[in-house]
Amino acid sequence: MKARLLALISLFVATNAIAADIRPMPSPPIIGATSYLVIDSKTGHEIAALEPDNPVAPASLTKLMTAYGVFHALREKQITLQDEVTISEKAWRAEGSRMFIEVGKRVSVKDLLLGMIVQSGNDASIALAEHIAGTESVFAEMMNQYARSLGMLSSNFKNVTGLPDDDHYSTARDLSILARAIINEFPEYYKWYSVKEFTFNDIKQPNRNNLLWRDDSVDGMKTGHTDAAGYCLVSSAERDGMRIISVVLGTSSSKARIDGSQALINFAFRFFETRLLYKAGEDITKVRVWKSANEYTSLGVLEDLYVTIQRGAYDSLESVLNIPAVIVAPAAQGQPLAEIKVSLNGNELVSEPLRALADNPSGSIWQRTVDSISLWFE
Repeated sequence: MKARLLALISLFVATNAIAADIRPMPSPPIIGATSYLVIDSKTGHEIAALEPDNPVAPASLTKLMTAYGVFHALREKQITLQDEVTISEKAWRAEGSRMFIEVGKRVSVKDLLLGMIVQSGNDASIALAEHIAGTESVFAEMMNQYARSLGMLSSNFKNVTGLPDDDHYSTARDLSILARAIINEFPEYYKWYSVKEFTFNDIKQPNRNNLLWRDDSVDGMKTGHTDAAGYCLVSSAERDGMRIISVVLGTSSSKARIDGSQALINFAFRFFETRLLYKAGEDITKVRVWKSANEYTSLGVLEDLYVTIQRGAYDSLESVLNIPAVIVAPAAQGQPLAEIKVSLNGNELVSEPLRALADNPSGSIWQRTVDSISLWFE
């Protein structure tokens, strides 16, 4: 009887421990999009998704890739923000949204970038492409090369504006990769995506991303619309050091893309958090290095290591170190010597090499000899 009572008590404690660890996680909101993806910008962790790998017409979201190519040209000093671009007739005649540049006039690269980013100017996009690559089609080839280098394997660009073309497509996943690259690689230019209005040629136009007015945490990025694409929006928001990227494609109206994006952003911040696990250069563990001038070396990560998890689950994370039985010098600073794996409830979240934080050159002849003998007994 006593044994049975103890068993029931143990079962009660275990059941309540499991129940205490279960956190409610509702499904993402239904927003009426054909495709969407929400990720954490820092980790790339997928928070919510609907058909994120379906190829679709990206409309003016194309201009994110156009801008990425221009930002690279600026970084590589092929052009400067002060360059004066002579506007071609093709750029002047561009269909769709425009910043209203005039043929034959000279306009700075900076103004053209703002016209493309804030006003979604097709004319500005073409003018920038021609300034950098000579023709729009050559610049589109560059865009595809950048896309492949980023791992955007389901995208193809035929123009710099997003005007309809059967061979011009992308996916929510690829566009999230692109948005993340712009934010991380070009923070000095990303800030322009939060500009609410831009005036050129005495014509003031507002940014079409109405989330900039609705939500103070939103600071970019780009809208898009064609009949084929529907109403689309890539947006990014930051709250308490956590940045979310939302890609919403194929909604039925401008209001639907804004409301849907806001709902997804709120969902991500409400139910998820991104936490720093280990700082770059932090001593995570020490290992013996045989035949080395240094008997032990510290291991760590070279970049801050973050993880995105369900909010409140941080204390349930588990870390496992995989360290070889024998490590022999020389071992250079930065060389991977071990591995750390972080999991939650048995699901692996992060696997990262642990690297030597200092050089470990070979020891003296005496040290190598002594360690060689000692290793016989290991």
